[in-house]
Amino acid sequence: MPRNRVFLAVKPRAILSPSRLRRGVRTTAARPVLTVILTIALLAAPLAAGAEQPGRVFRIGFVWTLPLTDPEGARLWGAFIQGLRELGYVDGQNIAIERRFSAGETERFPELAADVVRLKVDVIVATPPAVRAAKKATQTIPIVMVGGDPVESGFVASLARPRGNITGLSSELSPGIVGKRLELLKEIVPRVSRVAVLLNPANQTNPLLLGEAKVAARSLAVQLQTLEARGPDDFERAFAAMTRERAGALLVPLDGMFTLHRTRIADLAAKSRLPAMYALRQHVDAGGLIAYGASFREIFRRAATYVDKILKGANPADLPVEQPTKFELVINLKMAKALGLPIPQSVLMRADEVIQ
Repeated sequence: MPRNRVFLAVKPRAILSPSRLRRGVRTTAARPVLTVILTIALLAAPLAAGAEQPGRVFRIGFVWTLPLTDPEGARLWGAFIQGLRELGYVDGQNIAIERRFSAGETERFPELAADVVRLKVDVIVATPPAVRAAKKATQTIPIVMVGGDPVESGFVASLARPRGNITGLSSELSPGIVGKRLELLKEIVPRVSRVAVLLNPANQTNPLLLGEAKVAARSLAVQLQTLEARGPDDFERAFAAMTRERAGALLVPLDGMFTLHRTRIADLAAKSRLPAMYALRQHVDAGGLIAYGASFREIFRRAATYVDKILKGANPADLPVEQPTKFELVINLKMAKALGLPIPQSVLMRADEVIQ
């Protein structure tokens, strides 16, 4: 037998030094000890080899608006992937990501959410409109929300204790953020009395933002003009109505479809000579005037930490929703000059970035 051959090969005298033998150490006492050690080693070797099984590959469902063909969509996706890599996850190795993009068509989210649920993913990552669809599709698969106001949207019971299968990161903290955008708009256009608000009726979070905007408008003595755009074909009509109703400025809330078509919106605002305030700096990068809001690149990177905790066994009901700690104020001076709009020094001094 192999085990007997091993025992016969052991030579205790070769292990014990001559000096120890001269001191009267009994060689027979060493034999049982060596036998036990070698037996454990031989038994442990196959056990260790058996423990080296391939690790589990987790499946992540990712439902969002911007496709990877959109430069900003690719950058935000890259921030999320970077966050995962920092935590040791690599797509195609220990995780498999099922990506679904609506390309600005909000009505497709129920179909896309149901699709990833059917795939039995371990966790779903989604932006607010897609979160609502995912919540209807599953009550058991954990959902990591990226942006929005989870409490006002009814996704969680509270920021500290979500209590359901949804947790994640907030971007639109209510009350305050929309009102702050209107205040900044009033600072740079002090004589404005009528502000147009562009809304996507397919986005169910917009009514919450509009409610806050109305409260802020009353305190600023500003009248709001709401205009709807369900898709890019509605933009021309909406901006024509702004001109016709003599709006003095424009407020563009957070919406995936608006972000996807940010360059066209910025061009129409410039053509209509409307100073426009946006929720995302991406609009300013595309030629818009001013933006105030949380950094979505950082939010997407941080979303990976929630995925990591959930994959390691954390219950989303017990993971507090993370709030942004820093908001970016970005100003496009080139657009301001094109509009003949001097930006007050008090606003410029508070800006995180000024685009020349």
